[in-house]
Amino acid sequence: MSEHPYLPRRIYGLETELGVAYVPAETQERSRRVTPDEIARYLFRGVVDWGRSSNVFLRNGSRVYLDVGSHPEYATAECDDPTEVTIQDRAGMEILQALADDAEGALAQEELGGDIYLFKNNTDSHGSSYGCHENYLVAREGRFGDFAHQLLPFLITRQLLCGAGRIVPHTGLVLSQRAAHMWDTVSSATTRTRPMINTRDEPHADPAEYRRLHVIIGDSNMAEPTTRLKVGMTEFALRLIESGTPMRDLSLANPAKAMREMAADPTGRVPLELSNGRTASALDLQQEYFTATLDLVARHGDPGPTLTAVLDLWRRGLTAIGTQDFTGVQTELDWVIKRRVLQRYADRHQLPLDDPRIRQLELAYHDLNPRRSLFARLERSGAITRLSTAEQVTAARTVPPQTTRAKLRGDFVAAAEDAGAGHVVDWTSVRLLEKAQRPWSAPMAEPRLPVHTVVVTDPFATSDPDVDELMEAVAHYRAED
Repeated sequence: MSEHPYLPRRIYGLETELGVAYVPAETQERSRRVTPDEIARYLFRGVVDWGRSSNVFLRNGSRVYLDVGSHPEYATAECDDPTEVTIQDRAGMEILQALADDAEGALAQEELGGDIYLFKNNTDSHGSSYGCHENYLVAREGRFGDFAHQLLPFLITRQLLCGAGRIVPHTGLVLSQRAAHMWDTVSSATTRTRPMINTRDEPHADPAEYRRLHVIIGDSNMAEPTTRLKVGMTEFALRLIESGTPMRDLSLANPAKAMREMAADPTGRVPLELSNGRTASALDLQQEYFTATLDLVARHGDPGPTLTAVLDLWRRGLTAIGTQDFTGVQTELDWVIKRRVLQRYADRHQLPLDDPRIRQLELAYHDLNPRRSLFARLERSGAITRLSTAEQVTAARTVPPQTTRAKLRGDFVAAAEDAGAGHVVDWTSVRLLEKAQRPWSAPMAEPRLPVHTVVVTDPFATSDPDVDELMEAVAHYRAED
């Protein structure tokens, strides 16, 4: 019997930090350069205008904000399905690209024309790293440290399938962008030592019942099948632990070293040292997790269409790596897609993979602008499998997930914005503010005072009588106007 209770439903969320670059127009005077901090302010100018902050919650229940180092960041609303979180993540990237488009227009009006680039990757040319953080709801019961350490061998070797790939000078393509920047395993820090799992206890739910597993080890993925695979595989790994499925000790002697070794090995066969003195390859470890998952599914029954699709890609991915025949996954796994395209270009022009032109092409893979993105061009041509439709993503930009607490938050934000009602929102609460005596834009305007705050600690709640009452107050706001 496991000491970690099995959750029949789980909340997922992705937080994605973006790289930013600005290329001034050729006609711009060289004496005037726009700094990264200024670009960030231009990006969030519209957000601040209507939200009075660079940290706001949107109608779709998500959060958009400016993170440390002038990185725009998007956190999806709570989702309870890996396909849903994949769609919500893509909608967030479109929202951020729209901010970049508006910022370019503002720069042009001030005769500072140029191009703003947003990159969904994890490292820049200066060696800085920024992350894609994954969130999973887990039960409070049980020793969290043991739980996290049980996951580490899985998370490290998961990069064999879910890495975004990166060109490294004098090395070629490695599987993971984050591998070189991970130094700790489990820690409360997020920047100094960059642990693989963060232990900061912020459940955004009833703290007596839940914790939030905050995974920092993963790459930012462009291909939707890889994003869904990353989340879905981790769901299965959590189920293995929660169900008490017996597995041999797979803990690694030096997790950070093992992550770097496996990231440099597209065959998955480099031996990694285990804590018990034995060795096993990343492919061996992933095969063990996959086999155990099949046994788990056989005991518990059909996991549903999304997780069944995850199992299928997991199986095909392991087969492709084992045989080194990637034709069966060449449109679904990020690093496989990237290596295939870059290698073809390198062969055509007789270039080494670390040639600056190849590295520029690699960066274009992560560009969010659909007019110039290599990824977008490949996806339009059918060279990358897409799970969502354009209509689904457009809807997800303004409509929250309908099966989690995000529905309450998103509906409240939409109603408050439509009524011009002052409001404050976070992950667990919504608050309506009194009208000020003078407009917000007037000098010395008095701050709005809270009328009523509703706290919702159940992340699965889609209705709440107190929120309904608050929505009626919002409607009264509009009526008074």
